[in-house]
Formats: sequence, C-alpha cells, structure tokens
Amino acid sequence: MRKLLVLALVGLVAQLIDGSLGMAYGLTSSTLLLVAGVAPAAASASVHLAEIGTTLAAGVAHWRFGNVDWRVVTRIALPGAIGAFAGATLLSSISTEAAAPWMAGILFTLGAYLLVRFARPLRTDRVGGRLRGRFLGPLGLVAGFVDATGGGGWGPVATPALLVSGRMEPRKVIGSVDTAEFVVAGAASVGFLIGLGSEGFLLPTVAALLIGGLIAAPLAAWLVRIVPAQLLGAAVGGVIVLTNARTLIRSAELDGPVRPVTYALLAAGWLAALVLAVRALRRTRRARAEAASAPSAATVPAALPEVATTDEAAADLAATATPTTR
Repeated sequence: MRKLLVLALVGLVAQLIDGSLGMAYGLTSSTLLLVAGVAPAAASASVHLAEIGTTLAAGVAHWRFGNVDWRVVTRIALPGAIGAFAGATLLSSISTEAAAPWMAGILFTLGAYLLVRFARPLRTDRVGGRLRGRFLGPLGLVAGFVDATGGGGWGPVATPALLVSGRMEPRKVIGSVDTAEFVVAGAASVGFLIGLGSEGFLLPTVAALLIGGLIAAPLAAWLVRIVPAQLLGAAVGGVIVLTNARTLIRSAELDGPVRPVTYALLAAGWLAALVLAVRALRRTRRARAEAASAPSAATVPAALPEVATTDEAAADLAATATPTTR
C-alpha cells in the first residue's frame, strides 16, 4: 500500500510537470520504475497505459482553458501513433538486459536535452503563421518512436521543436502536444499488448499512476499560464540525468573514483543549467517589461508640444487682450 501511495504521488507530480511544461510525465514515471527494478518494456507499457487516462483528462482541461490548436493536433497525432506502435513493438522484442541501458541512455539524452534547451531563452518572437504538415508529420513520427522505446520522449521531442519554431504561443504548444499524446499513448499500449500480452502491464502501478495523474491534470492546465517553463524544464532535466546516469554507470561497470567524479560533474552541470535558466528568465522578463513601457514612453514627448503650444497661445491671448482693456 505504501508503494502504491508513493506511485500515486509520483503520478500526481509527473502530471503537474507534464501539464505545465508539455513533457516529462513518461520520463519521470519511467525513470522511477526503472530505479525500482521494473523491466524496461513493462515500465514503458505501464506508463503508456496510465497515460491514456491522464492525457485524456489533460486534453479536456487544456481545451477548456483554450490551450489547444486542433490543426496541429490532427497533423501530429497520427504520425506519432505510427511511430509509437513501431517503437513499442521493437522494445517488446528486446531482452531486459539489453533494453535497460538502451532505455536509460534515451532517458539520459532527453534529460540532457532539457537542460541545454531550457538553459537558453525560449524563442517566441515569431508567433503567427502556420506550421506545415511536412514539418509536423516527421516530428510526430520521431517523437512517437522515441516515446515508446524510451518510456517517455513525446513531449521532450515535440514540445521544444514547436517552441523553437516560434509560430505558436507556448501555452498552445503545451496544450496541443498533451492532447495529441492521448492518441500516441493508445497506439503504444496496443503495440505493447501485442508484443507482451496483458501480463506485460503492471495493473496496480497503472492504477496508482493514473489516479495521481487524474487529480493533477486540471490543475496543471491552469498552472501552464503562471509557472515559468524555464526553471521547471531545467529542474526536471537534471533529475532525469542524475537518475538514469546510475543505470548507465552500472552497465559500464565503472568503479573506484570514477563514479563519484561522474556524479559530481553531472551535478555541477545541473547547477550551471539552473543558473543559466534563471538568468535567461530574468532577461526575458526584462525585455518584455521594456517592450511594454516603450509605447507609453514614446507618446509622452509627443504630448508635451501640444501642452506647451496651448500655454503659449493662452499667454499670447492674454498679452493681446491687456492693451485693449486699458
């Protein structure tokens, strides 16, 4: 019971992160299950089955808050489903010993990508225009495949790519990616069901993750408007990197002083990414404040001559009126 409560809490936190950042539900949950000793295929299968419910709830909540671009959803979901089904089929056919370092390597890479991506300012200067299907289709295909083979990756691949394009508001990027993930999670679950059978799903784990995720989904859709994605992305990336580094170090059989030195270097990199993320967030907020104050400042000099002209006209009128009175 204690383990299930912990998993429910993990599902709640993971959905809060995913719903407000557009990624990391699968990464966070799969990383925990791997640390707990669950086989990679079973971990990914259980997480994706739970995601069917959490992504449905998240999609509805994002839709209610106006965070969904349905054109993007329809063009990215189907290729994502195809990629996820192929990835689930591949992971189901790999042995646990071979899959563990492979899956940890994918998660580690995605975590490092989050650190690098969110240590820099998020680009939103080209909001407007339309994303083409020839960009969304391949993006969905790759993101879906990585998601199924790594136990997570749909958001870390799709969300930054859409943010970098600058053609969507960040909240609509997150809402659209989360909504499309419902189709991707369903396709991955079908692939795992065919490859592993029903025994490949850890149903108590699925239930715990699902309950926590359902509780957090509406709150996360609201938090996306106020939580700084810059800090959240860097924080989650560091946790994923350090956790999966443990599996990779064990697979590489690194002993002696190499292990603590590696952890120290990774922790230092995480700290540096957090510092850079804070600086990037401050620069972004400062730039927005300057852009907001620029129009009002520009209108002040234009108003001064009008006031001066009015005063001068009044003075001239008084001067001309005085002699007439005398």
